[in-house]
Amino acid sequence: MTDQQQPLIEIKQVIAGYVPGVPILNGVDLTLAQGELVGIIGPNGAGKSTLLKAL
Repeated sequence: MTDQQQPLIEIKQVIAGYVPGVPILNGVDLTLAQGELVGIIGPNGAGKSTLLKAL
C-alpha cells in the first residue's frame, strides 16, 4: 500500500468474543488495501472465524 492510498478495510485494537469478559481476540490490528489477497490461517480455536465475524 502506498502512502497516499487509503485502506479498503482497517481495524485497530479489536476485542471480540462470545462470552462477556472472555475475549477470543484481544487488541487485533488489520489493514487491507484494495486488490490485496490475504489468507487467514491458524490452528483450531485461534480466532479465524471470530475475526471474520467481527468485520
